[in-house]
Amino acid sequence: MPLDADACRAALVARDPRFDGTFVVAVTTTGIYCRPVCPARTPRVDRCRYFTLAAQAEAAGFRPCLRCRPEVAPGPAPIDARDRLVADCVAAIERGALVGRSQDDLAAELGVSARHLARAVTAALGVTPGQLDRTRRMALAKQLLHDTRASLTDVALAAGFGSVRQWNAAFRAQFGTTPSQFRRRAGGPDATGTLTVRLDARPPFAGAALTAFVAGRALTGVEEVDGSRYRRTLADGSARGWLEVRVLDDATPPGVRLTVSAGLAPRLVAVVARVRALFDLDAEPRAIADHLADDPRLAALVALAPGRRVPGAIDGFEVAVRTVLGQQVSVAAASTLAGRLVARFGEPLATPHPGLTHLAPTAARLADATVDDLAAIGLPRARAATLVALAQATEAGDVTLAPTRDPAAAMAALERVPGIGPWTARYLAMRALAWPDAFPTGDLVLARQLGTTTARATEAATARWRPWRAYAAMHLWAAASAGRARGG
Repeated sequence: MPLDADACRAALVARDPRFDGTFVVAVTTTGIYCRPVCPARTPRVDRCRYFTLAAQAEAAGFRPCLRCRPEVAPGPAPIDARDRLVADCVAAIERGALVGRSQDDLAAELGVSARHLARAVTAALGVTPGQLDRTRRMALAKQLLHDTRASLTDVALAAGFGSVRQWNAAFRAQFGTTPSQFRRRAGGPDATGTLTVRLDARPPFAGAALTAFVAGRALTGVEEVDGSRYRRTLADGSARGWLEVRVLDDATPPGVRLTVSAGLAPRLVAVVARVRALFDLDAEPRAIADHLADDPRLAALVALAPGRRVPGAIDGFEVAVRTVLGQQVSVAAASTLAGRLVARFGEPLATPHPGLTHLAPTAARLADATVDDLAAIGLPRARAATLVALAQATEAGDVTLAPTRDPAAAMAALERVPGIGPWTARYLAMRALAWPDAFPTGDLVLARQLGTTTARATEAATARWRPWRAYAAMHLWAAASAGRARGG
């Protein structure tokens, strides 16, 4: 569906942050494209062209603004997708799926031919998958030149280019200047041995609430939360290291500041996508709030916590493991078991970071373990068997723990794993599958908040909240937690 030029113009004139990341405006007289919140003087109406994606503006010959920096804007929300294949392709490219891989590889992963994928993406967006990938990587490179003093070689590798020479040529072709000339003009902080980038979100952003939720479920030795800072270890391919996220709730615009260690720098494209998913940075909070607040049962809760997000996943399998460990035990007991699991089956970090010692246990590692091995950490044998079966199903590709075109099929596959029922499957759909309409209808806390007694009644009571029921669940859980804190 084409953009409505009048609506885009109104958002541009108002500099409305609700539309940040949903389109860019290109100015024909300057050859520059901007975010709708750009502080520069608003161009005349006859000089503006509107594009959904930065890649479309660049394919039309426009260059990104150095002032509003389109590369740090939030992306389109998952619910905006009109074609699931195209949406999955775009999301995969955002995760770095074409870094060191071919379009044939990506197409096979999505279950179609490379020709069909290219045709579908071009028909829907007007650009090829390769152009989308190049725009994303060049945007990250531009951001690193602007925000860091990393060497040009490190920037090229972090942005997914095989050589500095290849990157120099691509950068000059796209931006009309060399990377070194751009850096001299942009300036930047002193070198620290790490890479730090800013990731924006649409306001409002209740990042502190999300961080608190994650803190209660952190894997000891793998994750650590200290106020507004989230730290963790991570393996991505052959890269190993740590990352730190500082939540910026009250900044303008809000978002997070991500720092990665040198070991993770070559996989920065993928790490950025994982962090955006964990903090739900691409959500459209005002649209979600407006929809949910239409129901009197949620209006007050939505008003109390503007910008509440649904925590995603850095790694879907890791969230699934922590969820199984938490079955039928207290949060404290689950944390104890998680710490033992990490110490026994996690890979020690070669260079420990304060409070972080191990990488999370992988599906491959747990798939090779026996039920006796897992029971030895204090797990009931039935739950140990569930973890082994889950790991084996994940390794075999029978279970999907990442965003998918068919969340219903993914949940059904999860429920075929012994020991995983509807509640666990729906909870993982919220977090690992990033499905905004997932709602654990069998959850006793949610049922108590709604005054329902059966899953069917809960399903009926929540129907009007579609397609944002995952956000409603977060509001209801938070209300129940606040009630307990008050002695309610």
